Order: sequence, then C-alpha cells, then structure tokens
Amino acid sequence: MVITYFGKSYFKLTLGDLTIAINPPSKDSKAFSKVPRFGADIALITTNTIDTNGADTVTFGDKEPFVLDGAGNYESKELLFSGAPSTVTIGGKEYINTVYGFELDGIKIAFMGLIDDDKKLSAEAKEIAANADMLFMPVGGALDLDPAKAYKIATSYDVNMIIPYEYDADSLNRFLKEGGQEKNESQDKATLKRKDLDGKESYILVLEPQG
Repeated sequence: MVITYFGKSYFKLTLGDLTIAINPPSKDSKAFSKVPRFGADIALITTNTIDTNGADTVTFGDKEPFVLDGAGNYESKELLFSGAPSTVTIGGKEYINTVYGFELDGIKIAFMGLIDDDKKLSAEAKEIAANADMLFMPVGGALDLDPAKAYKIATSYDVNMIIPYEYDADSLNRFLKEGGQEKNESQDKATLKRKDLDGKESYILVLEPQG
C-alpha cells in the first residue's frame, strides 16, 4: 500500500491498480493552490465541506469513484467499509462527520475525518478506532483541537501507527513532542506492508504534503 498526503485531510491510498481518495477537495476549495487530479475507484467523504467533498475532482479518465459519504456499511472492489457518525464544529457551524474503518492489504485502517472532541464520537466510531492497526488523526489546522488532546485521543486506542493531518509546523511539533517522537523525519509518501507495523506502538508517521 502506498499512502500520499496532499494537505488538509486529503489522502490517496493505492494498492496495485486500486486507488482510494479520502476527503478530496471540491473545485470551489481555496485550501489548495492547485487541486491534484487523478482518477479514484473509491472516494471517502467524511464531512460535507468544500475542502472535503470533491468526489468530482477524482473523477478522471475512465475512473468514476464509488462514493461513501455517510454512516453505514459499504462494499466496493471486494473491500468492506464501515462508517460511523460523529459531529464537529467548524467556524461556529456544526457538521456531521463520518469515521471510516476498512482493511487494505491486511492493515486495518481507521480514518477519523474532522473531529474536535472524542466525546462527540458515537460508540460505533470508537469501536472502529479501537479495532485499527493504523489511525489517521487530525492534530489541529482549522479544527478547535489542541495537539496534546489529539495525541491523547489517538493513543487511547491500541494502534501500531498514527498518521497525522490537518497540521501546521507548530501543531505537528507539539503532537510529536507529546509522543516523544520529535526526531521522526517526514516522508514524501509511505509504502507499507502489514509487517512494517509489527512491533510498533503508537508510532507517528509524518507525511509531507505533496502537490
């Protein structure tokens, strides 16, 4: 599995010919100087904002994605996905946020979306996180979420690896410091197999935004 990070909460996961886009921005988003364009087989939308709901921007060439945009159970490309609800406050407005869980190349993944408080997570969302090997976790950015609190939430689940997003230099450094992992070097992209997670405990993998 190859993981590429584009900034904000936008990721691309690839495995062979399969491409999954997570929170692609819409054409109206001003958060990206240039929106990366590629075709996705599956698009996960956690929150209905212009920075995260652009399934149209990953419709490219002969690929039109199967779109997951809310709680429920889904199946596509022989993969099973679970979505569980939560809420988040952004700019004084409350949004529904979906936490997604799925398994890819033997790695159980939880993508937390845009969360600002674990008290807003449903029991199903917490269960998805608790069952994960790899947890994608916001650490600040546009969210009213302190990096220390973000680290506490992420490490309350028994995961091997944490991948942060929605960060600036200060919030990322504070998040790494909470885990005593200030020396972790960022990578342009990550190529991982299940065995790469073995023996790790809350290891923070930092990906540098691309594009």
